[in-house]
Amino acid sequence: MSAFACQEQLIPGDTLERKWEFATAAGYAAIELRGRGGYTFRERLPELKRAAAAGVVMPTVCVEMSHFFGAFDAELRADAIAQLKSQLSLVAELGGRGVMTPASYGMFSRRLPPFEPPRGEAGDREVLLNGLIELGEHAAREGVELYLEPLNRYEDHMVNRLADAAGLIEETGLDSLRVAADTYHMNIEEDDPAEALREAGGYVAHVHVSESNRHQPGTGHVDWAGVLAALADIGYDGYLTLECRPRGDPAEAVAAVPAFLRSQAPA
Repeated sequence: MSAFACQEQLIPGDTLERKWEFATAAGYAAIELRGRGGYTFRERLPELKRAAAAGVVMPTVCVEMSHFFGAFDAELRADAIAQLKSQLSLVAELGGRGVMTPASYGMFSRRLPPFEPPRGEAGDREVLLNGLIELGEHAAREGVELYLEPLNRYEDHMVNRLADAAGLIEETGLDSLRVAADTYHMNIEEDDPAEALREAGGYVAHVHVSESNRHQPGTGHVDWAGVLAALADIGYDGYLTLECRPRGDPAEAVAAVPAFLRSQAPA
């Protein structure tokens, strides 16, 4: 099965090198970095280069910004794109794989008042395609990938299902754009998460693992055997990256995930 990765904020340790010691002992093969906004990720370059020289594997970045490339405001969209380009370039400099981002987060939900967003579906699609093309072309020049992550209907009103993301990416025609699947969001949005993975097929290039309750795998009702079988069926060879809110002792919760997921994998 795929190798395991863990987001850096979940791992004990005050340096990436110490986090790496814990992670490898627990069965993880990589650390996913957090790309905070305001270009603070760029300021970490000396730290990240030291960690890479020490053998820390850091293939991907999950953005953590206050606004994203699908924002209603044109200036916010431009800023988000500029920051993502910076992160893509940094990942390339570190020899990594790519950066993942949602279209938006917490900007609007059609499930909550006032229910109708200030921009229609056609406008949403135009903004998303324009942003994806600009970002995808930059990623291609840098030799890395951008992963579009669908979020659930309460966190984003535009891209909620794997098919939504795959359809946008297909329309761009860019191989540098791929889908990031998150089992927590899929638990809410997909009728059949395993089948959704099979249908998205080769577009899925990154996976976040988290339970139906957002805690660590094994504490909720995600069909892990089904999800892992579907990933095997599509030949998924990326990381299974832990993104969760640990239940119980945080270190023990994080350390238990690789063994649990191995127990659910197809023989």
